[in-house]
Amino acid sequence: MITAQDRLSETSPPFPIGPGRTLGIIGGGQLGRMTALAAARLGIRCHIFTPDSDGPAEQVCSAVTIAPYDDFAALEAFANAVDVVTFEFENIPAASVAHLAERVAVRPGWRALDTAQDRITEKTFFNDLGIATAPWVPVDGLDSLDAALMKLGRPAILKTTRLGYDGKGQARLTAETDTKTAWDSLKTDAAVLEGFVDFTCEVSVIVARGVDGATACFEPTENVHRDGILHTSTVPSALTPNQAKTAQSIATRAAEALDLVGLLAVELFVTRTGEILVNEMAPRPHNSGHWTMDACHVDQFEQFVRAVCGLPLGDPTRFRSMRMLNLIGADADSWPRLLAQPGAKLHLYGKSESRPGRKMGHVNMPTDQF
Repeated sequence: MITAQDRLSETSPPFPIGPGRTLGIIGGGQLGRMTALAAARLGIRCHIFTPDSDGPAEQVCSAVTIAPYDDFAALEAFANAVDVVTFEFENIPAASVAHLAERVAVRPGWRALDTAQDRITEKTFFNDLGIATAPWVPVDGLDSLDAALMKLGRPAILKTTRLGYDGKGQARLTAETDTKTAWDSLKTDAAVLEGFVDFTCEVSVIVARGVDGATACFEPTENVHRDGILHTSTVPSALTPNQAKTAQSIATRAAEALDLVGLLAVELFVTRTGEILVNEMAPRPHNSGHWTMDACHVDQFEQFVRAVCGLPLGDPTRFRSMRMLNLIGADADSWPRLLAQPGAKLHLYGKSESRPGRKMGHVNMPTDQF
């Protein structure tokens, strides 16, 4: 029997986690679901740890532990039941990650999670690598917000340092915005103010890095957001070949600097002068990579499984043009029409309740049919 201590003592080359073994996934949402489906194609079982019952991932996994993320007894039992642990989202308590890491291999490591959890840490990380971001200033109250606005001007975006996503935890400050109202709306004592970026498009790059340090990049995708939520992702993007190489290099350098094992998604702005600026990153599969499921030899979810399980990375090459459309809230009600549309590849997440702003699924279509 392979014990947790045996797993922790594995040395290079890493002992691969293959058919018949178990991948533990923290989080029960759609990213966990699609990761589990990819793992199943490789004969790998998945065990989900989540505080919520009947989530998207639980519906397709062989085992589930339903417990709070800070339930150490449940975490210990979970660690003993799996061969490696990864995450479908990054906002896990540090103490919980440390508890797991003492018992089982955890990929990516804590540094990647910690860096992605806090916008100040994240922006400092990129800037220390010599990688440009939008201009930014840390803010801890109304007085510092006023000082930051004097430095960066308006318009600007005020964001909480932690837990913001899909437009949540943000406030746009224009010439008409009352700063006290904006600050109070975030309900935080730690934020960043980001200066305005005159960009032509938003893009993202997803890179995989294996336990042996090998990397493989998906090509950049061009993204369009609505109400702070990703609306479409399209490949090929409008980037020039040199810009695409620069974007991929940024993602690869970040993954290497973090000593990350798994996936790293990096969101970027392309300015009107052609400069590429980092917006933010996520050390996991990413919404903007869903197009890979129907356009690449190995999609982001299988690549994620390969990386964290110590398997060889696959070929991320795109073999056709594609656009991904997010299905938000009632958009998913159009599934019969989408299924009838030639070329459509529909992916629904198994969520029982449709709500405004909730990601219910996505559809991938070749761009000449979309």
